Amino acid sequence: MSVLTTKEIMEIIPHRHPFLLIDTIEELVPGLRAVGKKCVTFDEPYFAGHFPGEPVMPGVLIIEALAQTGAVAMLCQDEFKGKTAYFAGISNAKFKKKVVPGDVLVLETEIIKVKGPIGVGKATATVDGKIAATAELTFAIGSGE
Repeated sequence: MSVLTTKEIMEIIPHRHPFLLIDTIEELVPGLRAVGKKCVTFDEPYFAGHFPGEPVMPGVLIIEALAQTGAVAMLCQDEFKGKTAYFAGISNAKFKKKVVPGDVLVLETEIIKVKGPIGVGKATATVDGKIAATAELTFAIGSGE
């Protein structure tokens, strides 16, 4: 059973279709970690051009999905409710496996450092227990206005 539904995720982060890249949150420890899921379907808008005849989820969107998962972990805390988490950096991104229609992408982001409104998350995306992508994500919490 999911901890947060798509509707509940949209109450926390501002992303909407077609840019909301997580379907559910399966595990959540506010301010520390979140595990999300994205069911990748053939109808994703980016598959029309990436790549015709061989659809592959763009790596940058996998990283964005991981960032959205981390944003949920941070923004569900009382002190950050109603704010927005902005990208401030991506380090050591590695892509190990193609993500294709039919895959269930499991997105785990662990917050490893926070100083004021700036933080860092260690992020891992997997499909069927195999690593698809990893990265270290830096974010800045802004006003959201």
